[in-house]
Amino acid sequence: MTASIGLTWLGHGSWLIEPTGYENESADAPLRIVLDPFLTDNPSAKVKPDQLGAISHILVSHAHFDHIGDVAKIANANDATLIANFEVAQWFQQNHGIHKNVMMNTGGRVALPCGDLLMTPALHSSSFPDGTYGGNPVGFVLRCGGKRVYFACDTAYFSDMAHYAHRVDLAVLPIGDLFTMGIEESLAAIKAIEPRRVAAAHHGTWPPIAQDVNHWAHRVKNETNADPVVLAVGDNWQV
Repeated sequence: MTASIGLTWLGHGSWLIEPTGYENESADAPLRIVLDPFLTDNPSAKVKPDQLGAISHILVSHAHFDHIGDVAKIANANDATLIANFEVAQWFQQNHGIHKNVMMNTGGRVALPCGDLLMTPALHSSSFPDGTYGGNPVGFVLRCGGKRVYFACDTAYFSDMAHYAHRVDLAVLPIGDLFTMGIEESLAAIKAIEPRRVAAAHHGTWPPIAQDVNHWAHRVKNETNADPVVLAVGDNWQV
């Protein structure tokens, strides 16, 4: 069986990640990962946290409210493992009793049943709604059965993306502009990374980050060597 990674865009920067077909797959303990869960207060979300089904792991890229909104609810309801930088994991441990966690930092790698997860740098800011420092913002490269997916998360473009994510099977990049890279900078990132395919995130949630994703896809197709993947909120796609 060939490994694949199922991705469902939950809106904004939130993704449901479902690796299947890998060597150590267990039907009794499926690997179902949610990245930056922000559903309850997300005007673009189509599901609520209790509609996700069983979640085994939660990835958090940074501490802003629109990336951590439902972390505690999902973690405590599912006994899920939180994977985040040290400051984020510590804050959830102290404030929400989430002790099942992996405290990492930029450049570190952690094993998962399907392969491993690399924590990459991101150029952004990070603080909790209460003002607590949230450590360095990050992205992730998930490796599963020879497939690699790069979640840049909230970030500007930076040239070292090419080191961490060169020629991944799929790069997920923010395009909303204002708070992250926009369309122009995403094209520079794609040219540097040279992914096989690229998907957009962190756009359309509110008017300040509205973007024409079809225009973005047209430019990706015509100005880079990557194939654009256009997803609506709730759409699923297999890597």
